[in-house]
Amino acid sequence: MPNLSPWRAPVPADGLMGEPGARGRFGEYGGRYAPESLVEACREVDEAFREAWADPGFRGALTELLALHAGRPTPLTPARRLSQELGVRLLLKREDLTHTGSHKINNVLGQALLAQRMGRRRLIAETGAGQHGVATATAAALLGLEATVFMGERDIERQSLNVFRMRMLGAEVVPVSTGSRTLKDATSEAMRHWVGATGDSHYCVGSVIGPDPYPWMVREFQRVIGDEARAQFAAELRTGVPDHVVACVGGGSNAAGTFAGFADTPARFVGVEAEGGAGATLGSLGVLHGCRSLFLQDDDGQIVEAHSIAAGLDYPGVGPEHAHLRELGRARYVTVTDEEAVAAALRLARTEGIVPALESAHALAWVIREAGGELPAGSTVLMTLSGRGDKDISTLKELL
Repeated sequence: MPNLSPWRAPVPADGLMGEPGARGRFGEYGGRYAPESLVEACREVDEAFREAWADPGFRGALTELLALHAGRPTPLTPARRLSQELGVRLLLKREDLTHTGSHKINNVLGQALLAQRMGRRRLIAETGAGQHGVATATAAALLGLEATVFMGERDIERQSLNVFRMRMLGAEVVPVSTGSRTLKDATSEAMRHWVGATGDSHYCVGSVIGPDPYPWMVREFQRVIGDEARAQFAAELRTGVPDHVVACVGGGSNAAGTFAGFADTPARFVGVEAEGGAGATLGSLGVLHGCRSLFLQDDDGQIVEAHSIAAGLDYPGVGPEHAHLRELGRARYVTVTDEEAVAAALRLARTEGIVPALESAHALAWVIREAGGELPAGSTVLMTLSGRGDKDISTLKELL
């Protein structure tokens, strides 16, 4: 990949973070790389989503569910004490306050309604941190669907609370023992399972990854974050637009949804990856899980195992639209270490009374590190707090 300058002028809004282009691509990224049986299934999902997204009845039903069941809109919370310490004005988009505790519910409710509309009786999902699995199990219980969730054995060990929650909600949790036993392998197993179950099951992808139309569809279901934040920010500050919009990135759905609300503004986008799972920062062009994007690979093109203390960032690549935004220079992608993320989680807890998910703590760690540097004194920062830290308490307990 070419070296990119830290920032470029925003690309005009026409075509930016809209529908993908020909063959489901964002520039040269994306596409539909899948077995023939799944290509047809993806076509069916694409047609159903386009029809549903154009239907006011479907949009209204989703909006109602997001309000009455998920608790939207989520607030935009000024981090007053931490802002004073850092010398910047930091506002947190509180996805941790949604039902089930993260942004994942936004996408899952949309896909569950779509599955029901398509006549599917079961949801298939992958999960790393467990939040997407919990959201899938929740939506399935709400709408009378079955749910099967694939989860790596390593993640099952470190996210045992969420495993219990999924099973309590009636979902089947399938341990994955292959490879690194984390999110990548859970995704691979879920896709393999879907091959033999396309007739009665919908694969509920949890991030902006996978074959077309998933990266676009998931971003559209998560766009509610950015649209709400844009209106809230305009009401909070006279400028109406933050100087920087910051979010953590694994596959990248919370970041994509947030960025989409500010695509036509001068706000600078920053996606914060785990140092050991930095697909956008350190990856090269490749194909995995049905799409062409940036992935961590060795010299032979084999996928390299990712590592992060945050199970939701333990993924060796990034969604294709993020790869496109990076190439355009519209978004910058940076990395944070495990140690920085843990320190940031502790600092937010002690200054604002908020325990963030370790995924979200990565975004905060970058803000803390760059306050007074890339984030000049007095600048405004919108950060998506993608989830709450209940699920990470056992990990934090061992380290603090």
